[in-house]
Amino acid sequence: MQLTFDHDLRYLQFSILKAIPGVWHAVLARSGVAADGSKVPFNLGLNGHEPESEVWGRRRRVTALASAHVAVFAHQVHGAQVAVWEDGAATPDDYVKLSGDALITSQWGAALFIQTADCQSVLLVDPVLRVVANIHSGWRGSIANVIGHTVDTMKRRFGCRPSDLRCGIGPSLGPCCAEFIHYRQEIPEKYWRYRYQENLFDFWRLSTDQLITAGVPLSQIELSGICTRCNQHLFFSYRGEGTGAGRFAAVIALTASKTEN
Repeated sequence: MQLTFDHDLRYLQFSILKAIPGVWHAVLARSGVAADGSKVPFNLGLNGHEPESEVWGRRRRVTALASAHVAVFAHQVHGAQVAVWEDGAATPDDYVKLSGDALITSQWGAALFIQTADCQSVLLVDPVLRVVANIHSGWRGSIANVIGHTVDTMKRRFGCRPSDLRCGIGPSLGPCCAEFIHYRQEIPEKYWRYRYQENLFDFWRLSTDQLITAGVPLSQIELSGICTRCNQHLFFSYRGEGTGAGRFAAVIALTASKTEN
């Protein structure tokens, strides 16, 4: 991943997605940069720790940076439901929230937001049919295979071929920190092969395998390999900070022109 500074914001981008014309994406860091070079908080979650007006101001900054006119959020419940933002789904505001943990669109000007603080964001792009998706995959979502459901929806609704997809797996709990003391009660036995050691699990490898099983070539999957708990200077971490943790976001949008990036 490449760290970018733009409009006083810090964000990371996947090389495999940045190379696709007409697609903008970012994984926002937990802080931006003030005029004097100091860091300023950039929490994007409405968790009650900051005035909502400030959070909305930040969300609108990101939407503008993506050259989008509407911000589409998911009603994240750690499930496997997939929502599609379609043409004609008009909203009187610059914001909409859809039911599901994964978002898909083929409409330019719609920025798909997924908020995390240890869970995975998984970004998908079909550069042929110009369809993008953004997935929230926590450990429950991984067990429910929200990734596979999203790829299936892209195939069924838009005719996407998994072999065309380009994918990025965002910063999240790594196998170093994804500890599940009660995994025998929480995680089905078929997933125990992803146990890294003791009570630690490698959900990065699970997501990669789920993408491959869905038909995406390994060469078209980019893994950030960044553990949020180990890198709290860059990202919020629920495991590291507890209930006081903010939320950073992964965002993806189709731009108006196929040659614009």
